[in-house]
Amino acid sequence: MNRWHAFRQLILSRLREFYREPEAVFWVYGFPLILAIGLGIAFSGGKPEPPKVDIQGETEDARVQDLVRILQAAQMKVEVHDADECKRRLKRGQTALFIIADSKPRFVFDEARAESVLARHWVAEAIVESKRGTPEPFSEEPVAEAGSRYIDFLLPGLIGMNIMGGGLFGVGFVLVDMRVRKLFKRLLATPMRRADFLFAILCARLLFLIPEMLSLLLIGHFFFKVPIYGDVLLLVLVIVVGALMFNSIGLLIGCRTEKTETASGLMNLVMLPMYLLSGVFFSSRRFPEEIQPFIQALPLTQLNDALREVMLEGLSLGEIGWRLLIMLGWTAVCLPLALRWFRWR
Repeated sequence: MNRWHAFRQLILSRLREFYREPEAVFWVYGFPLILAIGLGIAFSGGKPEPPKVDIQGETEDARVQDLVRILQAAQMKVEVHDADECKRRLKRGQTALFIIADSKPRFVFDEARAESVLARHWVAEAIVESKRGTPEPFSEEPVAEAGSRYIDFLLPGLIGMNIMGGGLFGVGFVLVDMRVRKLFKRLLATPMRRADFLFAILCARLLFLIPEMLSLLLIGHFFFKVPIYGDVLLLVLVIVVGALMFNSIGLLIGCRTEKTETASGLMNLVMLPMYLLSGVFFSSRRFPEEIQPFIQALPLTQLNDALREVMLEGLSLGEIGWRLLIMLGWTAVCLPLALRWFRWR
């Protein structure tokens, strides 16, 4: 037989094998296409949305009322709060900046956040235009306090994202890979219970999590001065509960999936909405109120918010307990289903 004829037949056999699996074709070609079209519609064209701005002061103050009128005329979303609430909302990423309404307006914002810098110029331009081009004296107070910077907001989101990726790929993808390599056939011949096997996978993933989280927290704390205001043991509890939740989701994805292409597609389907909506790089509160119930139900949203509330705000177990209950609810649904549906073949 001609060497190149055999080579061509090997290629054709692999292509036929792939195209005979409709789910693999969809996840490799269909899902990325749908995703590209959806994101293209969402982000192509259109003008940037005006920033959300807070004003520090009293609602009855004439200066505050004047600023509210000017900013609302520029289509900005404006709220009036006291000093502590303004700082808290900026820390959580719910606003881009806040203005201290003195005789000389002061802008408080994080120079490391692009949206804050843009909001500062947007607000200044709106005020100048309202004064018919007359220069307005401004002063700036860049945020330098640990816990209020963008890096402080970002690190818990990166930790949550890492926990999610580790759970889905470190558990779900491992199971699919073992099934593809026919390793389950050997395990099937042993007296081992499948529940013991699956729990061993989960425990191993939790052990891998220790150096991952420790390195991220140490680098963030010592190199970037990211604070941990809350109880360290409570932070560990949040991380463990979040890891159990995503390990269970990964187990559910991999319990019957037979192809790595299908597993990759399912994981992208699960992870991508949370990358965009769950507040990894910017606050989830920036999205419209109509979709907030869906966003708050996402596993990563609760994990990221719980991490930030413990690390940056020092909240107690009683104050974040409802978030832990939501995460445990996801675990209580996904883990039993994965144990029930898992199959060796």
